[in-house]
Amino acid sequence: MNATAPPETVIPDPPSLMASLMAGFDAITRHISLILFPLALDLLLWFGPHVKAIRLIENLANQMVSLRMVDEASSAEWVQANKEMWSLIAERLNFMIAMRTYPVGIPSLMASRFPIKMPGGNLPAVVEMASFGEVAFWVMVFTLVGLLAGTIYFIVVADAAVSGQVHWMQALRRWPKASLQVLLLTLFWGLLLFGASIPASCVTSALLIGSPTWGRFALLLYGGVILWLIFPLLFSSHGIVVSRYGVVASVKRGMRITRMTLPTTSLLFLVILLLSEGLDVFWKIPAEDSWLTVVAVLGHAFVTTGLLAASFVYYHEADRWTQTVLSRWKQPPVQFKA
Repeated sequence: MNATAPPETVIPDPPSLMASLMAGFDAITRHISLILFPLALDLLLWFGPHVKAIRLIENLANQMVSLRMVDEASSAEWVQANKEMWSLIAERLNFMIAMRTYPVGIPSLMASRFPIKMPGGNLPAVVEMASFGEVAFWVMVFTLVGLLAGTIYFIVVADAAVSGQVHWMQALRRWPKASLQVLLLTLFWGLLLFGASIPASCVTSALLIGSPTWGRFALLLYGGVILWLIFPLLFSSHGIVVSRYGVVASVKRGMRITRMTLPTTSLLFLVILLLSEGLDVFWKIPAEDSWLTVVAVLGHAFVTTGLLAASFVYYHEADRWTQTVLSRWKQPPVQFKA
């Protein structure tokens, strides 16, 4: 008599969140020089020349004020508040922050602080741009530089996290091909978000005009849609630098890993978000012209690089786990004779 036994059902445990975090920070502790990437970017945004468009922004603000029709009672108050807001933006906006890129990029504390003072009371040099065409050109240049630098940063951090070693020559040889895939991935992200933003902005604007309450609800709903679109893509860059996939294969593999390990992956990114954003509040306590901010920049560089390394460790283990699960699901049933 023949009987069919079920296939092997012993499945290894999914990747451990705590083990991934510990392995990531251990890897960066052993290769502490990798924190020089975010450290260098922060010091450049802090002490380096600030590329600004103060006159352009102020002229734009004046044109907006002249076109806005308000009643006489609120005109002076509104004009003053508007001028103060745009003056603050013009003073602090340094277009070099475009080097902090997504989804691949070097983390930066100063990109969100917009510093205008240095320790000792000194002020950074200012490079003023004269036209919107010049602004667009330099923003694209800074973004490209950020993506290229972010790619090599991701490569070496992934090497340290996954293999325990950093092979700089191999990383440099992989850099051009990986950079091309990162550029394509960034374009894909941009088109996806742009496509989702067009109908959402129209609906939100219409609801805001009709009812502020419904407008706020629409903004909340829009945020949920964006999160729903982005979350499956959070591993989309990892396959490029860890497994050397092309952009399409990397996106597909990342989405499959996210789907099959959803509870643990959700917890991983929640922990990363809470740690990075929570500690950012602490890092921003010292004044921007205090030398203690240098300590904050060092701490931020170590923590963010460690969290990135932990995500690479988790991705590598989750990828192996999903491959094992899928291969065992595909095993044919075993035939027994009795």
